[in-house]
This record gives sequence, structure tokens and C-alpha cells, in this order.
Amino acid sequence: MNAAAAIEILSSPSLQLQALRSSISSLYATSPALKIRSHTSLSDINFIKRCLSTNKGIPSCSFSSTLIRSISSATTTIMASGFNPEEARVPPAIPPPTPPISKFKIALCQLTVTEDKTRNIAHARQVIEDAAEKGAQLILLPEIWNSPYSNVSFPVYAEDIDAGGDASPSTTMLSELSRSLRITIVGGSIPERSGDRLYNTCCVFGTDGGLKAKHRKIHLFDIDIPGQMTFKESKTLTAGETPTIVDTDVGRIGIGICYDIRFQELAAIYAARGWFLVYLFL
Repeated sequence: MNAAAAIEILSSPSLQLQALRSSISSLYATSPALKIRSHTSLSDINFIKRCLSTNKGIPSCSFSSTLIRSISSATTTIMASGFNPEEARVPPAIPPPTPPISKFKIALCQLTVTEDKTRNIAHARQVIEDAAEKGAQLILLPEIWNSPYSNVSFPVYAEDIDAGGDASPSTTMLSELSRSLRITIVGGSIPERSGDRLYNTCCVFGTDGGLKAKHRKIHLFDIDIPGQMTFKESKTLTAGETPTIVDTDVGRIGIGICYDIRFQELAAIYAARGWFLVYLFL
């Protein structure tokens, strides 16, 4: 990347950043290839710092050590002043929405899983229908309910959720039931295939049958106790990267799967974002 493409600095009310822009503008006044843009980022600043410290890749310019130290120091100060450890740990709270309803029935379904996927789906369908008949408006399934829980099974039972239809019979069933029964379903999780990767994925369906959210398990469970037990989800599964908050007909829900419960930062993010309920599938 050359200087013309990379040395671009933001305008900002920060006096430090203004000083940095002024220094760089003066420094590169001799080079017509450089320009100052009306926005910037930490990656821009880092690139500038690297360029100045190595004195490479900048045409028609020479730098004094004093200017280099000045700009490097200003860059470090700007980066440090923009970081708040407490905010990083617990984000600023957002006022929660008013729950759509104040009272409703929840069904927590436990399922016996077999090696027969068709049978597992049929069993889940029956359990959901029974729960809805008893008045449940929010129905939850367990983790990996359509497949045995093993690294050998995950690739075999995995479904292409985005493709839907025959490529994902488990989520197709959940969508059909949520629409026909007018219920919200937090569909536990199933192995998901996306490209060449596998995920442990939870799907949330609204009362219209639409897929409202898809959460991929963030914290994979790897355990190795010498002489006793070894199991590593990461052997076949890829970790998700994004917390999931979804607004439903029964309220705002934050999604976590199993081992996610061990990491309080996820719950802190959900709490700050006004979640109404958090579900962790165990």
C-alpha cells in the first residue's frame, strides 16, 4: 500500500488528533501524492505510525527524528485515551423495551436422542405440539436434539440452515410449527453446515414461522483430563463470533448455548442491551 492510499487522517474535536493531523499535513506538504481526508480510524493511525517508524513507502519525503517521535507519541496517546476497560467489560446500558406481554407460559423440552434423525425430528414435533396444546407460548428445545452428541456425528447430521427445505428438515419443521401453532420457538441447537465449516447453532422462529435469529455457540467445550476423559468440540466445530439478541412476541431474548454460561461477559452484554430473558441450553 502506498502513501497516497494509506495516509488519511480523520477530522476530530480532539486537540490531540488535530495536532497529529497538523503535524502530518506539514510533514507531507512536499509530497503532492498525499492528502488529508475528513475521517480516520485506528488502523489508519497504526499504519502512519509504522510508516514513520520505518521511514519506508513514503515517496518524496524525509522525516526528522523529532517529528517521528512527536507523531508516534500523539498516536499512542490517542489510542490510550479512546480505551475504557470498564466499558469494554460491561457495555453502557440501553433501556429495555416494554415486554409485549406480562405473563405467559414457557415449555422447556427435554428429548431422548437416537441415531435415527427422522425419528428425532418426529419426536421433537410431537413434544412441541403437546406443549402448545397445554398453552405454552414460548417453547425451548435442548442442545443438539437431532443428532447424537459426538464429533463423529456432527458432520453426518449437519444441515444447511440457510438453504432450508430438504437441506434442513429440522428447522423446516420448527418453522412450520411456529407458524401453524402461533408460538415462539427457541430451537435448542443442531449441527449446522455452512460452506466447509460446522457450527453448533440455535435458531429462533417467530409466530409467523420466520427465522428471527440464528446463534452460533461462541465458547466451544474442550476438555482433556489425562486418563479419564477427552472431548474437544473444536475438533469438528467452529466457534461463533457474535452475541445474539432477538425481539420476539414474548419479549427480548439473549441466546447462549451450554458452555457459554461460564463466560459472564456474554450475559453482561445481554443485560446492558435490555434483554428480557436469557436461555442457555444445558
